[in-house]
Amino acid sequence: MAAFMLALTFILCLTQLQAFAQGRTISGTVRSAEDNSALPGVTVQIKGTNRGGTTDAEGKYTLANVPDNATLVFSFIGMISQETAVGNRSTVDVTLKGDQQQLQEVVVVGYGTQRVKDATGSVVALGTQDFNKGVIASPEQLLQGRAAGIQVTPASGEPGAGVNIRIRGTTSVRSNNNPLFVIDGVPLDGGDVSDGGRDYGAGTQAARNPLNFLNPEDIENISVLKDASAAAIYGARGANGVVLITTKKGKAGQKSFNISANTSIGSTLRRYDLLSAGEYANAVKTAGGDPSSPAVNAGASTDWQKEIFRTSISQNYNLSYGGGNDDTRYYMSLGYSDIQGVVKKSDLRRITGRINATHELFNDKVVLDLQLTTSGVNDVYVPNSDNAGFEGNLIAAAIQSNPTYPVRDAQGRFFTPEGYNAQGQPQGNAFRNPVSLLEMIDDQGRTRRTLGNLGATWRISEGLSYKFNLGLDNSVSERRTSIRRNIPGFDIPNKAGRAIIQNRDRSSTLLEHTLNYNRKLGPGNFDGLVGFAYQKFQNRGAFIQAEQFLPEADEFFPYANNIGAVNNQGSTKAYFAGSDRNQSELQSYFGRVNYNINDRYLLTATVRVDGSSKFGPNNKYGAFPSFAGAWRVSDESFLAGKGVDLKLRANWGRTGNQEFPPNLTQFRRGFDPNNAASSPDITPNPNLRWESTRQWGIGADLGFLKGRLTATIDFFNKNTSDLLFEALYAQPAPARSRWINLDANVINRGIELGINYDVLTGQDFTWSISANGTYLKNEVTNFSGLYNTGAINGQGLSGAYAQRIVGGRPLFSFFMPSFTGYDDQGFGAYTDPSLGLSYQGTAIPNYNWGLTNTFGYKNWGLMMFWAGAGGNYIYNNTANAIFTKGNLRNGRNVTKDAASSPENAVNPPLVSTRFLEKGDFGRLSNLVVSYNLPLPKSSAIRSLRFSLTGQNLLLITGYSGLDPEVNTNKAIDGIPSLGIDYTSYPSQRVFTFGINAGF
Repeated sequence: MAAFMLALTFILCLTQLQAFAQGRTISGTVRSAEDNSALPGVTVQIKGTNRGGTTDAEGKYTLANVPDNATLVFSFIGMISQETAVGNRSTVDVTLKGDQQQLQEVVVVGYGTQRVKDATGSVVALGTQDFNKGVIASPEQLLQGRAAGIQVTPASGEPGAGVNIRIRGTTSVRSNNNPLFVIDGVPLDGGDVSDGGRDYGAGTQAARNPLNFLNPEDIENISVLKDASAAAIYGARGANGVVLITTKKGKAGQKSFNISANTSIGSTLRRYDLLSAGEYANAVKTAGGDPSSPAVNAGASTDWQKEIFRTSISQNYNLSYGGGNDDTRYYMSLGYSDIQGVVKKSDLRRITGRINATHELFNDKVVLDLQLTTSGVNDVYVPNSDNAGFEGNLIAAAIQSNPTYPVRDAQGRFFTPEGYNAQGQPQGNAFRNPVSLLEMIDDQGRTRRTLGNLGATWRISEGLSYKFNLGLDNSVSERRTSIRRNIPGFDIPNKAGRAIIQNRDRSSTLLEHTLNYNRKLGPGNFDGLVGFAYQKFQNRGAFIQAEQFLPEADEFFPYANNIGAVNNQGSTKAYFAGSDRNQSELQSYFGRVNYNINDRYLLTATVRVDGSSKFGPNNKYGAFPSFAGAWRVSDESFLAGKGVDLKLRANWGRTGNQEFPPNLTQFRRGFDPNNAASSPDITPNPNLRWESTRQWGIGADLGFLKGRLTATIDFFNKNTSDLLFEALYAQPAPARSRWINLDANVINRGIELGINYDVLTGQDFTWSISANGTYLKNEVTNFSGLYNTGAINGQGLSGAYAQRIVGGRPLFSFFMPSFTGYDDQGFGAYTDPSLGLSYQGTAIPNYNWGLTNTFGYKNWGLMMFWAGAGGNYIYNNTANAIFTKGNLRNGRNVTKDAASSPENAVNPPLVSTRFLEKGDFGRLSNLVVSYNLPLPKSSAIRSLRFSLTGQNLLLITGYSGLDPEVNTNKAIDGIPSLGIDYTSYPSQRVFTFGINAGF
């Protein structure tokens, strides 16, 4: 390509010399407005003539015999063309701005790419210019709030915490609702690659986000396949949508070496407004407690939130080098991130390396592709869990600890009101010193993951090509948890400590063969694809737990480093271990046909047949077809020249879901090592079949003002049936459970709207607006049963729940008594005195939205992004468990609002609408100010960009908790919950200063 460009430039210049005898030579450099990088291959043409040339690898051009009154036209794919009058200059340098419409001319779809104008399905394509900026731990955070129909909800603000992603609603009752992720053509196993924390006395913890291994700086673009027409090519795994991630690749003739570095400073966005030490004693007296008791007033003044929270400092460094020629292209990168949490000690450290390479052989007949990434992620956990008892996890302990308690006693030991016995062991288990939890519990994990694929394409003949793809994904993780001897508040036998080691090894192997055929057929273009895929998944894990550590073990704490140092002579069991292993296979046949008639009438048909070892012998295979069509109305004669670009779309299809554990359709026994016994666990179901989602939709793509104003609107209807569900037998029974297809439907209906408007497109000043919004209605139909979920924790709340699945209502509906206030004695009053449960709303937002304003002035840039959601409710389990008058009377801290309420101290804190709050919010998620430093032509630095980014700067909400975007895992018997907040790790406000240099 580079040789061709040079030859073309030479021929054009020769033609100019022959045609003109007068004029002068004009030269200059063309750069990108985004990062001031040089742009090779830009077409430079003298307006009104066929004379011109192209820029070289350094973005430079030279034109001879240019008339004095000439105007030069600069054009480049993905950039807005620019006209510049020469005047009396001999040097004309220009900067081209990105054209969002052109940048999305080609989008990534399943097993290939497609022009946007030819798309019949609903596909959202986001490039680097659209991504969220700042401290980003995983790829989902890049698109949070950026596109219609996509909702991203973090489990908490902890670095690397799990994320719930919903594309056009929630469909499944029991199985995974997250979309399928495909990275450079390799579909990922949706399971966890590391283990969550086992309950060592402070509740269980969910596993970290399995996508944390990806470096966001390596991602070129993200495409989201939302409807069945777009996602059906992935058949049995497309029901929840598909997210295609494409990483950066080298470009011919564009050698580049880039360095970027940024430092971030973060702090808690919000904290609880708790009673201070000076306010506490009087508040306890008002609640009926004894303020003179040493257990109530220990004489100190401690801000426990200050003791566990900190100002976080995070760092991120990236190196990349790419380039190549027509035959060989390459891209290499190395990244390091250290993301601190706002809770002391919590941390995520990641190092990643990536190589992408392409080589063409035999006159471009054969193309070899390699994508390889490897990463190491080190996590430092803090003892904050999903379901701790009334003693509390770390944050629960901090927000309810008596503010008159000191951190340490006079002997320098961690303070506990019960004191210490003669052996130096803390007495009692009523108080957990928050600082001791941080210092005496060591919990660290490490995950090593490698993802790679090797592809070979044979261009057999014109329009016909075959591709072979081999993909490998392997992750190995280890988590080591140690609870030190004599930690206050823990009921560990003899206070002698505990250690847990967990290992997980997960892998998948992919083999694909595809055949593409593209040719002119009758009045249109035919594009066909057929393929075969085989993927095998393996998962195994093991753990060992030890306790009763010898006193000498304190010398080499953490105990997990020497798990053999236990007292194995007593009656208490010192060791407990277990392991698991499973595997599954997926075999698939698929095909797709696109037929384009005169660029006006577009038809798509797709089918995929999947066979999975997860299902019983009677239903191992499932077929998933889809059909779609589009009509480019603006190309018809009655709209020609009207200044309107209009395309109408319609689609129907069926996709599947097989995201449940393998080996569950076979008979399985359960083992109880404590009693050395086994019993039937799961009974087989040979008729278990695929969970199926039928979806149809209609949409329109519009353009006005020569593409400056564009809009997309879609209506969709998703109907999920044959829901995969684990039905528990009422005990006593021959077994614990059986997997069935639940006789019910989950329906999601909605409208999506996206608008982009280039308000100002001047040479010095630009302004563009991008907005998206989604309205969604979720409903369970044809269901006569009832299942409870949403466990609520806290003292006196054993067995309590807040949600249920029932026909005629949305998933994750809140059912509870209606709280109306307090009677004259301070006891709770309810609409129904019998405390009957009634529907109170859903945790699923009815709407979400995003709004981006982007400004440019010469070398300056400003981007402001707002996002929000509403129509949903959040259950504040934190307030239910902690912020009550009874808790205050019993010597624990509460918020000032709870202390001043008219509640009676003996009023039972029942699950009710008292703690159910609206989840509506608006958030200033991202604010970026950037400056591209102008550089002299002789500079070795090609581009230099400075930026200041603010994340989570402003939150507007009526929710009394720390953040309405939260989802603590409160599942009951494996039935997931949504929208419950329990002592969640707080989100943080972050400021990031960054520098990016290109050479």
